[in-house]
Amino acid sequence: MDKQPQAMQWSKLISSQRLGEPHDRKITEFRTVFQRDYDRLIFSSPFRRLQNKTQVFPLPGSVFVHNRLTHSLEVSSVGRSLGNDVARALTERHPDLQDTNINMLGLIVSTGCLAHDLGNPPFGHSGERAIASYFSQGRGAKIKDIIAGEHRQDQAEIIWNDIVHFDGNANAFRLLTHQFEGRRKGGYVMTYSVLASIVKYPFTSLMTSKQKFGFFHSEIEYYKEIAETLGIPCIEDNGFRLKYMRHPLAYFVEAADDICYEIMDIEDAHKLHLLTTEQTTELFLNFFEGSQRKHVDEAHPDVSDPNERVIYLRACVINAIEQECVKVFLDHEEEIMNGTFKGSLVDNMSPLFREAFAKCVQIACSQIYKDRKVLDVELAGYKIIYELLDLYTEAILSQDNAYSKLLLDGVPSQYQVHASTVTERLQGVLDYITGMTDVYALDLYRKINGQLLPSI
Repeated sequence: MDKQPQAMQWSKLISSQRLGEPHDRKITEFRTVFQRDYDRLIFSSPFRRLQNKTQVFPLPGSVFVHNRLTHSLEVSSVGRSLGNDVARALTERHPDLQDTNINMLGLIVSTGCLAHDLGNPPFGHSGERAIASYFSQGRGAKIKDIIAGEHRQDQAEIIWNDIVHFDGNANAFRLLTHQFEGRRKGGYVMTYSVLASIVKYPFTSLMTSKQKFGFFHSEIEYYKEIAETLGIPCIEDNGFRLKYMRHPLAYFVEAADDICYEIMDIEDAHKLHLLTTEQTTELFLNFFEGSQRKHVDEAHPDVSDPNERVIYLRACVINAIEQECVKVFLDHEEEIMNGTFKGSLVDNMSPLFREAFAKCVQIACSQIYKDRKVLDVELAGYKIIYELLDLYTEAILSQDNAYSKLLLDGVPSQYQVHASTVTERLQGVLDYITGMTDVYALDLYRKINGQLLPSI
């Protein structure tokens, strides 16, 4: 059933309602609910584990490059600027919003940015592909028939589709909302607005052939509840083929991620001597023209250190793109609010910015992501994740086996690897493995294979 889109309203989109918590609960502290969200993530274990998860380049190294933790902090900083700048403009444009929580946009977006990579498995995006391919092309394919035997046909279809298109975005939403064994209802009990801001792809896996969707079958009801409360219209509802408009703040989280991912990768590549100072300088100056380019290029003539000069240029570029994305959002606010806006904020920048950004992407794809060190991490990640999936999948299928018991006894109790159905046990295995850091996964792999014995 297709539904005609209805425009979203800022007054409903910014809500202090929390998942799993009564709306009338009294708060006896000075922090706002959104500050509590931010602090809750900063002090969480999944957030700390990001420090040992690969961003692009291998960890650790003699030259410090970005990991998932530093990337998330930088994305959060850019997201805060985007939200704050737009909030000021919206308050001037819509005076009736002055008595709402519109001034919280920067904090909400900043928090969503902290959370956006929490669901990523070890070894970067290669980890996602390894999980998907293990079940679609590897020995995990046999699980399909078992899942089909445990569920109705339509449920089995979406559950299997979730697995063979495994996506870190959907996994982040699960991590924040799922009630793990022994944990509280509502997961991290985040506000609806923060949770909606991280869902860049507000549809189920059955709505796309790509490895990008917003929530697993197991969390559909949570997203429905959030969307209904915030007034996010459903634009297609055909069983498990479900699609919603995107919460406007998801555009900011996406833009902040895009900006930091591409621009910071260029800076890291310069540090690792994959790009020369001249190449890097030109890539960054491409974002400016005329007198502005001349001003940026000639500023701080006393700075002779190449790395310091690149850092300055990178800061100028991020600031310029951030302001351009704010302009794009404000120019297209009506389309964004009624769900007719196409593409991302970065996609809709002016030609100068689009071309300069595209050049950075092209260089990253041809000279950075295909670097031998990067490919070695992907190869190792595939091997490690494949073998861990193989061992733990076999273990949940034969729980009475002595070796299976040894493996499963080592899984933390929060992961439901002893559930009554294979589907739930498999989800527990995926929760466990995707929560690992690169170092933990490698260490476990070595121990299981007898290559590393624990110290006594």
